[in-house]
Order: sequence, then structure tokens, then C-alpha cells
Amino acid sequence: MLTLYGGTQDRKTDSIVIGGGHIDVFTSLREAEVTHSDLIDWVRAASESVATYYGHYPVSHAAVQINPSNGRGVQNGRTFGSRVPRISISVSRDTSPADLRKDWTMTHEMVHLAFPSVAERHHWIEEGTATYVEPIARMQAGYLVPSQMWSDLVRDLPQGLPGPGDRGLDVTHTWARTYWGGALFCFLADVEIHRQTGNQKGLEDALRGILDAGGNITQDWPLARALKVGDEATGTSVLEDLYYKMKDKPVTVDLGSLWRELGVQRFRNGGISFTDDAPLASVRKSINRGTGSHAYSESAE
Repeated sequence: MLTLYGGTQDRKTDSIVIGGGHIDVFTSLREAEVTHSDLIDWVRAASESVATYYGHYPVSHAAVQINPSNGRGVQNGRTFGSRVPRISISVSRDTSPADLRKDWTMTHEMVHLAFPSVAERHHWIEEGTATYVEPIARMQAGYLVPSQMWSDLVRDLPQGLPGPGDRGLDVTHTWARTYWGGALFCFLADVEIHRQTGNQKGLEDALRGILDAGGNITQDWPLARALKVGDEATGTSVLEDLYYKMKDKPVTVDLGSLWRELGVQRFRNGGISFTDDAPLASVRKSINRGTGSHAYSESAE
């Protein structure tokens, strides 16, 4: 059992160094089901996932504060772009080690470190990127199998489709359009970049380009700059073109047809099957393994 934190003097601190990033972890749980080691392993897994996807950890130094909460599971993650970026996240005392191993929240928050802060009307790109990249990063790092990633994506992505009265991503700021509309933008961009480059490039190359140009959470950028830098990294105009289409008007996407082209079928029980002779099956496999030096095996499908 982990017995920590009555006051600051009892707070336990550890540091993790991964992918060029130094992550200080502060825990403040008392009589919890998880141990301090469980929490550190959780942070380490998320750190490895984002470092795998981006090629290195998004910032040189970050702090993670883990606080107690009521209920069960991981709650209330927030990321702040201060001089030393900080993630504040709550974990209930009833959370089990298995809950942490299945959790996506820590990785989601760490993905926020890898994109510049943009104007409030573009909040969808920050949340959409974190929503879309998180499971792919965990998959490429070996913490999530492709079948689960694709099953969840097929189930959840329709939430991002425009609804009645929708006026585009920059105008309609509902929860679904902010998180899943932004994720839909990222997914469509990822598939199209793969398609145009013959799977030599993907969305991660665009996002790496933005990050490597200094575009992390500590920086304020116009969205136009981020999209231009991302497109330059892939040698395409996919991000800018897609933004022009989706920024101020609803764009309907036939996801059913796209899943078939990718060779993905989800059953009612959540099971998934893959068709390798589908027109865009190579895109699906390239998303699985990544376009860089990722070593994740396609055989896990």
C-alpha cells in the first residue's frame, strides 16, 4: 500500500528520463490500492508512448503532479504550458494497477506537450490531436494492440461528424466537435498524407515537423503557421487544404466507406477484422507501425 502526503513534507518525488525528456513526478496519494512504483510505471509508459510517436520526448523538462480523488480511476487531467510544462492529474485511492495499465489519460495529456498553444477558436486542433494521437502512440510503443485501437476508433470517431446547425470546426465548439471533430480532422489528414506519399509520410511526420521547429506547448503560434510547417515536413498541402474545407462549414465524411477502403470491419461485440486486399490496407498497416523508425510489428493485428 502507498501511504503518502499529509503535507508537502510527505510528498514523494521521482524523476524519469526518456527520449531526451526529464519528467519529475510528484505523488500525493494516501492508503491507495496502487503503489508508488505502479504510478511511476504508468507515467513511464505514457512517456515512452509519446517519445516513440514523436521520435523524442516533446519537451526537455516536465512535471507531473498526481493528486488523490474520490470515485475510481483516473480523472481530471490538465496540462499547463508554463516555463516547465506541468500535468496535473487525479487518481482515486480505489484505482487498481490494472486500471492504470488500461488508462489513456496520461498519454493524452502528454501529447498536449507536443503542440503549440493556439487561439481559443482553434482549441479543436489541440484536443483533436491529443485524442487521435494517444491510442496510436500507445499502439506503436506496444502498450495497445492494433485491433483495440481500430475498434475504439471505429466506435468513437462518428462523434466528430457535424450535427444540425454545425458551422465548422472554428465556429462550432461543442464537446464532440472539439475532441472528436478535431480527431476526425487528424484522421483524415493522416490517411491522405499516407495516400499522397505512398506511405512514406504520415501525420506523425507533420507533427514532428511542428515540434522540431519549436512548436511545443510553451509557445504561442498562429494555427496557420503550424499547418504550414506541418505540410512542409510532409511535402504536401494536406493540412492547409483540409483546414480550408473544415474550418467554417460542416464536412460530411462517409466513414463506412473509408473503413471498408482501409480494410477494417467492427462487429457489434467490439471485435474487429482486417482485410489485407482492401484498397487502403497498406495505409492502415503504415499507421500501425509508423513511418519512421518505429519497430512495432504488424503481426499484432
